[in-house]
Formats: sequence, C-alpha cells, structure tokens
Amino acid sequence: MLYWTLKVTLTPAMRLGFRIRIEGREHVPRTGPVIVAANHRSFLDSLFLPLAIGWRRLTFVAKAEYFEKRRSAWFFRGVGQIPIQRTGGAASEAALRAATAVLRRGDAFGIYPEGTRSRDGYTHRGHTGVARLALATAAPIVPVGLVGTDEAQPTDARLPRLLTPVAVRFGAPIRPDRYGDDVDGLALRALTDEVMFEIVQLCGTYDYRDTYATRQAEDLPTPPARVAALAQPA
Repeated sequence: MLYWTLKVTLTPAMRLGFRIRIEGREHVPRTGPVIVAANHRSFLDSLFLPLAIGWRRLTFVAKAEYFEKRRSAWFFRGVGQIPIQRTGGAASEAALRAATAVLRRGDAFGIYPEGTRSRDGYTHRGHTGVARLALATAAPIVPVGLVGTDEAQPTDARLPRLLTPVAVRFGAPIRPDRYGDDVDGLALRALTDEVMFEIVQLCGTYDYRDTYATRQAEDLPTPPARVAALAQPA
C-alpha cells in the first residue's frame, strides 16, 4: 500500500520537477515476470524508473545502509527496495535469491548490471547477475537507457537540479531462451554483453568502456553537454 501511495504522490511531483521524456514503454509486458535492466548514473534512477514503467510495481535490491536509519528505511521499503549487504559472495547469492522470488511471483524486477553508479561519464561492463536471473527464471530482459539523470542529481550532490531534461528509453525485450538451458560462463557473458550493448544504443550518447565501474571517481571526461539536448521533451 505504501508503494502505491508514494507512487501516486511522487509521480506528479517528479513530472513537475523535471522535464521527463519516456520512450518505448510499450516494450514492458503488462503482466508476468520481467527484468528491467538500466544504466546507472544517479541516485534518482530508482525513482525515474518506477515512474516511467507505469502501473506495474518495480522492485530493486538496495544496499543495506539505506535501511539503517528509521527515517529513511520506511521510504526505501515503500518504493519497493529490498535491503542487501554488498560484500560479495554469500551477499550476492542472497540478492539473487531475493530477485528470483520477485520474478517467480510474476512481478517486475529492476537491476543495474554495472553494479554501481558510473562516476566517470562512461557506461561500463555489466556483471552477469542479470543473465543469471533471466536464464534461471526465463524472464525477458527489457533494456533501458537513462539519459540526463546524472545532470538531474550528480553523484556527490545533496540536492537535485530541478527542471533538468531526463530521458527514459525502453528497448525491445531480450529473450533468454535463445541461449538454451545450459547456464555456463560463456552464455552468461554473452547475454550480459547483449544487454549492455542495447543499453548503450538506447542511451545514444554515453561512450562504453569495457571495464567494471568502481565507486571511486576517475580523472575522465564528464558526460558531454549534448546529453541535455537529447533529453528534451517532445
């Protein structure tokens, strides 16, 4: 109930606060399990995606630190996020189990294959968790290109920049059954790379770097100014 209350409240506020353009929402199945996989550039990504997907509930896993304070925990639970420790190993397996449970219920699950927000202006190599989920559950993957969200709230900014243009672009679903039932390392990497390729194509402006994203900013160029122009509302 809290999820829908927040969605009804936040959707008009986000639309007033930012110049949002949504493209390709018809690619998101109306029912049944689906994995929504997007590039990750801003804290606000997890608000723009549920807004853009329409009236389907979208669940994420989020770092447990967000749930440690009572005043913030209610919000993250309310917007459909599941707390998880980000320490690798057993924690990663727990995240996959939580995501699998969401998909087994026939719901929509959101994931950022890069694993963390990009801090250097590039879109990065994806981790194979998105492919593991798809191959284990037979859920289609809908790639999403988020453009301008890092302008709306840069990584280190405490407050968003209102009236920033933002584009949310949904692509055609990727069906995991083309990779067969044999879940080996080659299939996982091939499917993950296909997802990241489609995300990069949907973004249309951020360069790809075949390295994993890190939580440390690098001395690399910031996203080009043309991002704002590409995200102009129709």
